[in-house]
Amino acid sequence: MLCLGIESTSHTFGVGIVDSDGNILSNAKHAYVPAEGMGIVPWEAASHHSEIAGQVVGQALKDAKVQLADVDLIAFSRGPGLPPCLRIGAAVARTLALRLNKPLIDVNHPVAHIEIGKLTTGAKDPVVLYVSGGNTQVLALVERRYRVFGETLDIPIGNALDQFAREAGLGFPGGPAVEAAAKGGRYIELPYSVKGMDLSFAGIVSEANRQLRAGKRLEDIAFSLQETAFAMLVEVTERALAHVGKKEVLVVGGVAANRRFAQMLDIMCNERGAKAFTVPMEYAGDNPAMIAWTGLLEHKPALYNREIALAKAIDQRWRADEVEVTWG
Repeated sequence: MLCLGIESTSHTFGVGIVDSDGNILSNAKHAYVPAEGMGIVPWEAASHHSEIAGQVVGQALKDAKVQLADVDLIAFSRGPGLPPCLRIGAAVARTLALRLNKPLIDVNHPVAHIEIGKLTTGAKDPVVLYVSGGNTQVLALVERRYRVFGETLDIPIGNALDQFAREAGLGFPGGPAVEAAAKGGRYIELPYSVKGMDLSFAGIVSEANRQLRAGKRLEDIAFSLQETAFAMLVEVTERALAHVGKKEVLVVGGVAANRRFAQMLDIMCNERGAKAFTVPMEYAGDNPAMIAWTGLLEHKPALYNREIALAKAIDQRWRADEVEVTWG
């Protein structure tokens, strides 16, 4: 069985094709890049997605060496995300499903990040640290739901790095640029804000930007921003690991690509007798293969031989802990 998955929650429009054995046949994607010094403009990103959708569908089919008629299921990111972008993905998915007369599966974006992480790393039952531009959560599967054990109270870690990178003129996305700028830096004190099991990144970004405007060295601020924010995340993850008694940690989302972050988690897990897994870089950021794979996991013929009305097809605030995990 083949599933074609569509990702369009934010700056990336992607189309992936995965088979029911977990073989990723294609993972085609194209990203909207905002103007220099700007963040994502939702309607511009949606316009980009609309313009390149057909091209990306064609590329995914070419990469997978299949025809559109060979596809058995269509899946798409229903949310959370930017509404204009979500609507484009939903519209393309519904059009394909109607054209092919195939089931249409609505997929939760954070759950898809977790499932592609488990598929590509071999993690079985991990505490999940989901770190991206739009989300920062610590989750674990308990009683058929990915329960949230901690999360950001304001901005996600990826957004925090983007904001600082924009202030420093480092471009978008900010994570890789901040990581590169941090080389050779020395630590300076920045706010450390952990509140119970939750985190706050707004204050650390404000202070980092203030230090930058005051003339402090960029490499020192970038280094300190990473060290402080990542230490906060590792602290909360360690406590979640102890609380649920699991022996694996899986890092998913775009910030998972940061090498220093992976190193800090490895140290913590080694000290606790646990194992750390990091999703491969190709699947760390938003990608369509994760939507296709999760669509396959979710598909139950008795439940999904239906249409999803376009007006009800998106949910910009759809949380992972609202999804019942009906698969293994």
